[in-house]
Amino acid sequence: MSSSIIYQLPNIPWEERPAGCSDVVWRYSANPIIPRNLIPSSNSIFNSAVVPFNGKFAGVFRCDNKKREMIIHRGFSENGIQWNLDPEPIEWKTSDPELGKFEHRYDPRVVWLEDRYYVTWCNGYHGPTIGIGYTFDFESFHFVENAFLPFNRNGVLFPRKINGKYVMLNRPSDNGHTPFGDIFLSQSPDMIHWGEHRHVMSTQGGWESTKIGAGPIPIETPEGWLMFYHGVLTSCNGFVYSFGAALLDLEQPWKVIYRGGPYLLSPQTLYECVGDVPNVAFPCAALYDQPTGRIAIYYGAADTVTGLAFCKVDEVMDFLKNHSSV
Repeated sequence: MSSSIIYQLPNIPWEERPAGCSDVVWRYSANPIIPRNLIPSSNSIFNSAVVPFNGKFAGVFRCDNKKREMIIHRGFSENGIQWNLDPEPIEWKTSDPELGKFEHRYDPRVVWLEDRYYVTWCNGYHGPTIGIGYTFDFESFHFVENAFLPFNRNGVLFPRKINGKYVMLNRPSDNGHTPFGDIFLSQSPDMIHWGEHRHVMSTQGGWESTKIGAGPIPIETPEGWLMFYHGVLTSCNGFVYSFGAALLDLEQPWKVIYRGGPYLLSPQTLYECVGDVPNVAFPCAALYDQPTGRIAIYYGAADTVTGLAFCKVDEVMDFLKNHSSV
């Protein structure tokens, strides 16, 4: 089956693999690309989402402020590497005062779906749930609804309907730091009413033994949906967040075809190991250029700054096939 989504991004941010490096995923040499203090109000900028926009790039960024409130801002870039962020948070338009109440908004994802950019984020509504909104132009943002009852995180939409339904990965959680968590999938006819929940995959040993959660928007390939996801290990010094990949069935994406045993990237550099939350590499966005096979992954580092990493789709697929735990 051929891909129904055409991914063409000739200006994708890119840097070739360093000499002597054999890793499937490698880091940008000038990381972090977004420092913690890019705007005056920010304590940290991380776990953010980027998409192509008008021949350039736009995104929605988690910017925890100096009150330590978790808020999301919009941003723009000519090249996907140097960013300008709006110093003011996104204002969500809604006619429902219940939706207008603010507790927190963090860890956004953004996807072009049908005729608009949908944004999902962890929204505070008597505990964490998944907020859904959209924008046509990154100027005006509209709040649609909370997808689930609390408690839920890591809501990630697929970039097209599957069997006539919107589909979203998610991770039921608790009201704290959640020492558990599997990836589930939910379906909707209208982006408001979500059901037909399916289990996708559970934790397994080592780097993903405590909890897992979907990362960037899944990438459609002829062989399945390529999903990057984070996994958490509980060490004697706390959580360690790494990320890996799996391949999901195109028509029944709760079915896992391949799942990489080893991680693809773990916190090993200073900016990933030292920060407000040490030892975190948390992917939230991926850009893909199908003709070249290039993928650029944006990830939060140590809950403080934003990093960029690169890979090639055929190498990731080979990695999954040769190291699958399924």
